[in-house]
Amino acid sequence: MAPRRGCFLTFEGTEGVGKSTQLAFAADWLKARDVDFVVTREPGGTPMAEAIRELLLAPRQEPVDDLTELLLIFSARAQHLSQLIRPHLDAGRWVLCDRFTDATYAYQGGGRGVSMEQIGILETLVQQALRPDHVILLDAPVETGMARARQRGDLDRFEREAVAFFERVRAIYHERASQWPDRYHVLDAAQSEIAVSDQLAATLSGILEAFRP
Repeated sequence: MAPRRGCFLTFEGTEGVGKSTQLAFAADWLKARDVDFVVTREPGGTPMAEAIRELLLAPRQEPVDDLTELLLIFSARAQHLSQLIRPHLDAGRWVLCDRFTDATYAYQGGGRGVSMEQIGILETLVQQALRPDHVILLDAPVETGMARARQRGDLDRFEREAVAFFERVRAIYHERASQWPDRYHVLDAAQSEIAVSDQLAATLSGILEAFRP
């Protein structure tokens, strides 16, 4: 009998909300409960997709066309799905991913103003019916997140955007969470790291209980 498909869990949010920290917490939490999983990120996750990530994030003088950016993101995603995400899910492993297509709707759709219809067409083309089973949305005021991001050091091409850009991004995240409340779990990321981890542990407990046969 083929193994049951693994759970696809993604972590989303604007800059500086602690995605990497809380994803690492989730990995430790699942490991302690003997859940088989892999951790990955977008853009990236495979050597080819990581090369595309470098193209996308590097600051440059040449303006990057919005459509170019969108197509590069979905090119990296197609490779990521083919070589990493689908094989692990099909093998019964959980996949924990730092960003996925919600980020495309938020950053390219909300932030850049790219047509949501165009994003949806590419989403269906690249992913077919696959969508994350659960989305952990780490939410904090934009100014709070950007202050944290600046403390990390050099900012990438996206992190250098204006506050108004990130306000639009955050608004789309909220909109999507409202549309699918059963799949989206909004955590207050403005709190301390420990407090956010406590929220996440409670969320993961519910997801694990529902997922296990």
